[in-house]
Amino acid sequence: MSKYLHEAVLPNNSSTDSKKNQVAAMFNNIAHKYDFLNRFMSGGIDVKWRKKTINELKAIQPKKILDVATGTADVAILTNEILHPTKVIGIDISEGMLNLGKEKVAKLNLQNTIELQLGDSEQINFPNNHFDAVTVAYGVRNFEHLEQGLKEILRVLKPGGKLAVLEASKPSNRFFRSLSKFYMLKIIPKFGGILSGNKNAYLYLNNSVQAFPEGKQFLNILSETGFTQTYLKTLSLGVCTIYCGSK
Repeated sequence: MSKYLHEAVLPNNSSTDSKKNQVAAMFNNIAHKYDFLNRFMSGGIDVKWRKKTINELKAIQPKKILDVATGTADVAILTNEILHPTKVIGIDISEGMLNLGKEKVAKLNLQNTIELQLGDSEQINFPNNHFDAVTVAYGVRNFEHLEQGLKEILRVLKPGGKLAVLEASKPSNRFFRSLSKFYMLKIIPKFGGILSGNKNAYLYLNNSVQAFPEGKQFLNILSETGFTQTYLKTLSLGVCTIYCGSK
């Protein structure tokens, strides 16, 4: 049984497949348009949001970093550019997204620094205390079991290591909240559906954002999972939020 509302939100309600398998299939299906649609629907500001998230790790100067739900490796590539680590490992459950990410990494000749692997947030294939930092951009909403994914991240973090999460959220201002909800519910599914050929994927985006335990509730979940020094920073009137916690 799902502990949090968003865990029960599925890309395809008529499917008997697990959320994890449905999410992987959904991203495989829209991978070819994913980067373009991110830039198009956010007006390009999503790159700025990712950079702000990575900058939250600057103070600890991490050398070995894990990017969970790496997708097409946007965050992994920006992390290399901003933090200059010795290694960035990106994991994702979607082979289609990873294949595009690998093409981008190869084009930039970053194969020695950035390594992309098929991997599951709930069963991370690395030993305890292995990474200096972990990033997750727009991925925690898709965890089938949120707390299990966070516990795994905590396990592979070294003591003193830090987690930085970027996630879509709902603005606190009533007017902007209504505007954001209209955009997420009506505009994004329409254009996302036309351009990607998969309207359900962009309806799922809205539904999972509406159900996600955001703000102080998510900070409480981080604390209950074992993270310390937790804090959040809202971006662009609360359309997105950065969440951080340490080990």
